[in-house]
Amino acid sequence: MPRPTDEPPPSRPAYFWWLLANVLALCFAIVSWAVCLNIFGNVEVPRNYEILGKLGRLPVLKRYTVLDVPNGNALLPKDLYKKYFGTTPDQLTRVNSLLMRNYLTNFDRPLLLTYIEGDYQILEVRKLEKSDFFNPGAVIRAQAMVKPDDFTKAAPYPVFIEYLFPTDQQAAAGYFKADDVLSVKKSPNCAAVVHVSKIVHEDQPALLLTAIPIAYGSYQIGDTASFTIEPPLKLRPAAGFPVFKYE
Repeated sequence: MPRPTDEPPPSRPAYFWWLLANVLALCFAIVSWAVCLNIFGNVEVPRNYEILGKLGRLPVLKRYTVLDVPNGNALLPKDLYKKYFGTTPDQLTRVNSLLMRNYLTNFDRPLLLTYIEGDYQILEVRKLEKSDFFNPGAVIRAQAMVKPDDFTKAAPYPVFIEYLFPTDQQAAAGYFKADDVLSVKKSPNCAAVVHVSKIVHEDQPALLLTAIPIAYGSYQIGDTASFTIEPPLKLRPAAGFPVFKYE
């Protein structure tokens, strides 16, 4: 009597392996596309910025002048306070992400572009260091001075600014002195808001704005001093804002 034998398992048809290979290739393409879209579309994320730097695909800051800067709203301290202070923490996180993305991509979509205006009393000045958002340069911390009415002297207002100047002239920081009043206007300063924070100053809530001029060239201080502002060549989004640390 012949000995029974097990039948061999049926072999898979050739098209099965072809189909599997194509499905895997399609999945890889979708994942790669999604990752690339995330990296190139969210350049403000420090990790993405570093990756683009290694790939040599970082956007280069455009050298705008006063005549060709993107259009944006120019707001005085009271208007800046109304615009930003009421935002929730989640909204503020989203706003800051978009503000930084706009700056890094030369305001290709300048919907949120806001220029600061007004008079600000200087509180502190220092040179920018290697651990800051960029260097060389100088940064001023100042508080808004606002007149309650036409007949009253200007008084401190709960809006503070950090004004970053990208310049390789080491003497620039020395041109600004504590207690001096810095007048800022859209033209010629073009100081764009790149970050918004809420702080506590003397036990009172206040608004802190980080601003960087995007119109480059000569910055005049009074009648005697000036220095040159140029687009920073290297940025460090991982440094974060604000530049001056608060409790």
